[in-house]
Amino acid sequence: MSVSAGVVGLPNVGKSTIFNALTEAGAESANYPFCTIDPNVGIVPVPDPRMDIICEHITTLKVIPTVVEILDIAGLVKGASKGEGLGNKFLANIREVDAILHVVRCFEDSDVVHVEGSVDPARDVDIINTELILADMTTVEKRLEKSRRAARGQDKVEVARVKVLERISEALNEGRPARSLEYSEEEAKLAHDCHLLTTKPVLYVANVAEDDLDGEAKYVQTLRDLAAAEGSDVVVVCGSIESELAELDEAEKNEMLEGLGIAEPALNVLIRATYSLLGLQSFFTAGEVEVRAWTIPVGATAPQAAGAIHTDFEKKFIRAEVYTVEALQEHGSEANIKAAGKLRVEGKGYIVKDGDIMHILHGA
Repeated sequence: MSVSAGVVGLPNVGKSTIFNALTEAGAESANYPFCTIDPNVGIVPVPDPRMDIICEHITTLKVIPTVVEILDIAGLVKGASKGEGLGNKFLANIREVDAILHVVRCFEDSDVVHVEGSVDPARDVDIINTELILADMTTVEKRLEKSRRAARGQDKVEVARVKVLERISEALNEGRPARSLEYSEEEAKLAHDCHLLTTKPVLYVANVAEDDLDGEAKYVQTLRDLAAAEGSDVVVVCGSIESELAELDEAEKNEMLEGLGIAEPALNVLIRATYSLLGLQSFFTAGEVEVRAWTIPVGATAPQAAGAIHTDFEKKFIRAEVYTVEALQEHGSEANIKAAGKLRVEGKGYIVKDGDIMHILHGA
């Protein structure tokens, strides 16, 4: 399944620096507003050490990780919902993504101009959230008018949609994003059909100075408090360090990480957090031709996992042979796993677990 996330934030907070480090795409990263106009797009592999373990025990021709599409979206300013700056383009780009990575400046640097004149994470977050809420208020108002007309004809779907939109409208008018509400499965679908900006899950990215990698700086704490209040998470990243790491070979990268006392690049954590934010997990297929990670929602059944490989496999699913990465580590090969009785046969009702290695058996 295709997964996308948009990197957003005020101008000059380090969006493009972080995007470039994520994708090594070389998007222009200049010290002035709107240096990103059309969204730069990069395809980023989801780091997964389990694939390395699989490849240690299974000789294969290809290794294919799962990926996330990352968009570097133009910097937003006050008034974007009314078309200020590149507002309309910015908002249209956000509608296209599954999740929002909201980069917030949490460092002081007199050489990098802040569009608001000072560093203040709470204010910066409020500017972005307010613009998204205002844009959604306009969308909801228009959609409510249309749905109310349709509901007069007793269209059951539109009657239900009116109720959902009225709840959302009330939340937006109170300054709360649409994602702050609880929805039934049917309500969530009706809300999703409206393509609202504030229904999208958000992960906050604290862009810090090198000295603040421990995440204890006051600006980061402010951001953590804001995120916690709305049920979101924060990933701490130093854009300048990640930029350097992205340009190094593996040996140099490991040496730099060791010198900094860091286990892995923060961007690895960021990508995995994005994956988790969207309620996704991976399973693997492993053989001589390829070792591959596949993306499925948490809670997917074995036939649904088979459908991620090919739609026909879901329809013609018979059973799945399943084992774990831990079993492969312990026993060294699939043959040994079978001999040890650690290979399971699962049917249509099996709920796939994150990291399962599966062979799908299906009809012709």
